Amino acid sequence: MVSNGAPITITRAEIFVFRAPVEEPVRTSFGVMRNRPAVLIRLEDKDGAHGWGEAWCNFPACGAEHRARLLETVLAPLILGKTYARPGDAFRELTGQTAILALQADEPGPLAQAIAAVDIAMWDLAARKAGQPLYRFLGGQEDVRAVPAYASGINPTGVAQSIERSRAAGYVCFKIKIGFGQERDEDNIKTAFGMLRPGEGFGVDANQAWTLSEALNMAGRIADFPLMWLEEPLRCDAGLSQWDLLRQHCPIALAAGENMRSAQTFERAIASRAFGVIQPDMCKWGGFTLCLPTAKSIMRAGVRYCPHYLGGGIGLVASAHLLAAAGGDGLLEVDSNPNPLRELLAGPYPAMRGGMFVMPQKPGLGVEPALRDVADMRTLYAEVG
Repeated sequence: MVSNGAPITITRAEIFVFRAPVEEPVRTSFGVMRNRPAVLIRLEDKDGAHGWGEAWCNFPACGAEHRARLLETVLAPLILGKTYARPGDAFRELTGQTAILALQADEPGPLAQAIAAVDIAMWDLAARKAGQPLYRFLGGQEDVRAVPAYASGINPTGVAQSIERSRAAGYVCFKIKIGFGQERDEDNIKTAFGMLRPGEGFGVDANQAWTLSEALNMAGRIADFPLMWLEEPLRCDAGLSQWDLLRQHCPIALAAGENMRSAQTFERAIASRAFGVIQPDMCKWGGFTLCLPTAKSIMRAGVRYCPHYLGGGIGLVASAHLLAAAGGDGLLEVDSNPNPLRELLAGPYPAMRGGMFVMPQKPGLGVEPALRDVADMRTLYAEVG
């Protein structure tokens, strides 16, 4: 059972944007990340307790600063000085108070991402005050010490080297990017398959690259490979009838969910039976307040729940706590690409052992950003309260 903890009165909010340079851009079928951004919020209550949250901000390239300004100028002023009996109450209140603004500005996505960051920070703060690891505060089993994870974001160049590097780091499952042309995609899938050892697995992510006819063609061409799943072969706004038709002709489990943004959308996706894996991104929509019940609904329907994530350390560790609280056989997505904002924003950074991501056992998220170590990467700071 989810614990609500003591009432919380927020008195201060700090908002940070960091950008880490990278030597190798992160490539998807629709865009390229030439640096690694992260937007964090730190909330503090009247007792001096604090919590951290992170907002999704990967695209467009200028998006991180925009999410941060939404936190600073819109959301933080709405919660300062208010007392919340339950962490999730702030999520619901902010969502209701900004509903018309989201419509008027045509920005439901950025606002949902910023609200998700506030929600994560509220739950972290509440669990810290309760003296419990967040996954346990959320109702997870007390004996959880690690969750299964896979190495994600493997670029279309250097697939073999990336898999070897990820394996050396402790991973036994991998996900490679496709959607870069039929021949290149097939070659990379063959390369990955040829490298697998007993007990290892891999999936592929097309990042919405194909039309239905293209997806049907590719599904036939890769059907003989034992893939864990085929992720986002269609646009996220493709009708469920298209997903169902693809499912009927594709023996590989279809995966999607990172771009779903309402409880109703997830309910329809679950009910459609088109998906073998559903992947909400808690930093993009819902935070803990909506993603935990969504994850449980996914699993009750016999579908695999795997959290989507590709960002800084706070959001990654939050996703691990969510998976640990939800239970099931899902895998935590951990970006395989170098990103100092993953390790430096979540210290002590959890270890990977035998394909398992070791869960922090300290109260709350159990990690803290090393702010001094990332000071030269900070591009924005704002304080409210």
